[in-house]
Amino acid sequence: MLSETRFDICNKALVLVGANIITSFEEATTESTVAGQLYESTLEAMLTRIRWRFASKQVQLTKVAENPLGRFKSSYQLPADALLIHTVTVNDNVIAYDRYGDKIFTDTGSGDTLICDYTFQTSEAEFPAYFKQCMVFELASLFAGAIARNDTLSELYRNRALGQIAIAKSTDGQAQTTKRMDVNRIRNRRNRTAFSNINATVQS
Repeated sequence: MLSETRFDICNKALVLVGANIITSFEEATTESTVAGQLYESTLEAMLTRIRWRFASKQVQLTKVAENPLGRFKSSYQLPADALLIHTVTVNDNVIAYDRYGDKIFTDTGSGDTLICDYTFQTSEAEFPAYFKQCMVFELASLFAGAIARNDTLSELYRNRALGQIAIAKSTDGQAQTTKRMDVNRIRNRRNRTAFSNINATVQS
């Protein structure tokens, strides 16, 4: 299923630029060579471009024995499949952190439990339709330049990719509870501002 999905995406993009379809990345054709060179890097770039809900994961980080040399107290091992870190929390509170290679450095202690939210490369069989279409237009833009040698066509599909990404982002965002504005916080802030602008006169 994985290979069928990636070749379906590549072939749809190839058809858009008038190129021949492929069945593998090892064929002795320009289409196969270019697709094989561009697919993985394009996929990773697309996955890390937006915080996609379908490609998000949450894990508890494991503390490593070797602590940072400076500025931080503790070091934690990142998951091997982590592409982009979203947040790190302790007791549901977002904490400050920095990434060093495959480690996360923090000022937490050994008694703290760190939960990391991050982007990973989910199975291609799990890609939603809106994300596949983003990949099709993005690859078509690249194929138009590398195979068809048509800059105008490349720019056309680049613009379509940007439009599809905006649609996909909106659709993907519906996979979580709608965030509501904290009206009370805004009201309290407005009231404080209003009172601070009042100059009281004290009569003696």
